Amino acid sequence: MRLKLVAVAIAALAPVVAMLGYNEIATRVQRSHEVRAQAAQAARQASSEVERIVEGLRSLLIAVTSIPSVRHLDAVACDDALASLSAKVSNIGAIFVIRTDGSPVCGSVPIPADASFADRDYVRKALADKQFAAGNYTRSRVSDSAVIPFAMPVIDGVNVTAIVISGIRADWLQARITERGVPRGNAVTIADAAGVIVARVPFPEKFVGTVIPDEFQPLIHANQPGTIEVTSQDGTERVLGYRPITPPSSPLYVSAGFSKDEAFSPIDRATIINLLGIVAGGLVSMVLAVFIGHRFILVPITEIAVVMTRWKAGSVDARTGMRPTDELHAVGAALDDLLDELDRRRVLNEKTEEERTLLVRELAHRVKNGFALVQAIARQTFARADPDRYGSFSERLTALASTYDLILSKEGSASHIRQVIEAALLAHSSDQDRVSISGPNLMLSPDLALPLSLILHELATNATKYGSLSVDTGKVDIRWSENDGRIDLTWQEIGGPAVVKPTRKGFGSILIERAFPSGAKAETASDFRADGLRFELSFQVAEQEVDLGVTSGRCDEGGNA
Repeated sequence: MRLKLVAVAIAALAPVVAMLGYNEIATRVQRSHEVRAQAAQAARQASSEVERIVEGLRSLLIAVTSIPSVRHLDAVACDDALASLSAKVSNIGAIFVIRTDGSPVCGSVPIPADASFADRDYVRKALADKQFAAGNYTRSRVSDSAVIPFAMPVIDGVNVTAIVISGIRADWLQARITERGVPRGNAVTIADAAGVIVARVPFPEKFVGTVIPDEFQPLIHANQPGTIEVTSQDGTERVLGYRPITPPSSPLYVSAGFSKDEAFSPIDRATIINLLGIVAGGLVSMVLAVFIGHRFILVPITEIAVVMTRWKAGSVDARTGMRPTDELHAVGAALDDLLDELDRRRVLNEKTEEERTLLVRELAHRVKNGFALVQAIARQTFARADPDRYGSFSERLTALASTYDLILSKEGSASHIRQVIEAALLAHSSDQDRVSISGPNLMLSPDLALPLSLILHELATNATKYGSLSVDTGKVDIRWSENDGRIDLTWQEIGGPAVVKPTRKGFGSILIERAFPSGAKAETASDFRADGLRFELSFQVAEQEVDLGVTSGRCDEGGNA
C-alpha cells in the first residue's frame, strides 16, 4: 500500500515535471535564438566600427591626393604636408607617396631612396583598378610596425600619376577593440582577406598574426553574414556571428562569438534549482504521502482487517468503533453495523434453535410413544394367534423406530448413510465380524433414510431366516458409491446355505420394490445366486445431500456391524 501511495505521489508530480521539462526546452530554444541574434548584432556593430575606421582612412587619403604638392610630386613640400597631417592622426603609422613604378616620392617619415613598393599587392590593385585598395596584414617597410595597408591612386585626368599609401596600426586597432570590451567568455576577431588575425579579444598575444583554421576560412568570403555554432581555437563552444569581407567598404572579416556556457549559465542555474526543487518537492510529497496515507488510509484499513480477523476467530464483540467522518471510516462504521446485525441474528437463531430443539425432543417423545402404542396393540391383537407374524411385524417396527431415533437425534436434518445402515442391522447380528459395510460418507434426507432403513431391515430379516446369517459361517457385505447424484448400493450374502429363488412375491418383496418415493427414481435388482443373494439398489439424491468426505471400512472401529 505504501508503494501505491508513493506511486500516486509520483503520478501527481509527473505533470509538473513534464511542464517544467517543456518550459526548459522552450526556454533553451528561445535563448538559443536570442544568443544567435546577439552574436549577429555584435558582429554587425564591430564590422560597422571597422568600416567607419576604414572609411575615415579612405577620406583622409582622398584629401591627401588633393594636396598640390602631392599632385605635383613636390617632394620637399609634400614631406612637410604629410608630416603635419600624420601628427594629427593617431591611428595610422605613416603616410607616403610613391610613383607608379613603386619608388618613394615623399612621406611623413624619411623613406630610404632605394625602397620599392611595386611588389605590394594593394599597390598593384590600386594601379589596376584606379580606386581605393586594401592590403593584408603586414609589417610596414617604413615604420617597421604591424599595419593593415591601404592605397589610393592619384589620378590626373585618366592616368594614375602616383599612389598615396597609409595603414591602420594593428596595435591601435587591438587597443580600440580591447577598450570596447567583451563579456566573459565572448570573443571578437578581425582578420584580413588571407585569414590572418589582425586583432582579437581575448588572448590577442596568442592569436594576432596567426591564420584562422581552414574550417572557418569559407566564412571570410561568404556570400552573406550569418551565425554558426563552433568550438573556437581556445576550446570554448561559442555561437559565432560573422561578417564576411565586402570590398571596398568592408575589407576586413569580423566575427563576434558568444560563449554558450556563459549564455546558458542563468538557464543552467535555474535548471539546477528547478531540479533540486523537484527532487525536494518529490521527497516531501512522498514522505507526506506515506505519513498521511499511513495515518488516514493504512491505519483504518488495518483496524478493519484486524476486527474482521478477530471476529472470524470467535471474538463476536470485536468492533472498529469508527464514525463515518470519511470514506474509510464510513466503511468501518458500516462493518460495525453489519457485525451488530449478525450478532443480533446469531442471538435470535440461538433462541430459535433452542425452541426447535425442544419441539423436536417433544416430537421424538411422542413418536416413540406412538410406536410403543402400536406395538402394544399388535401384541394384544395377534401375538398369541400368530407369533411368527407378530415377531416379524415387531422387528420391522423396531427398525423403523430405530431409524426415527437416528433422524430425530439429528433434529430433523439429514443423516449419514452409514448410521442408517447400522441402525437397520442392529437387531440382526450381534457378531461384529459377520456384517461389513464400506462406502463414502454420504448424507441422506429423512424421506430417503426411512425407506432405506426398511429395505435393509427386510433384507437382514430374510438373511437371518433363510440366507447367510442363518448359519454361523455366513456373512453379509454391504457396499455403496455415489455417481452423478445417484447412490448405488449392493447387498451381497456370502457363505450361507444354497439359495432357492422364491416362487411367490411376499410382503417383504413388495416393500423392497415400493419403499422409496417416486422422486428418488429407485431401481432394484435381485440375483438369487447359489452362493448367496446379491441385491442391487440405486436411487437419486439431491446434490446438497452429498458430502464430499469419503469413509471406507465397517460399522465400528473394528470394521464390523
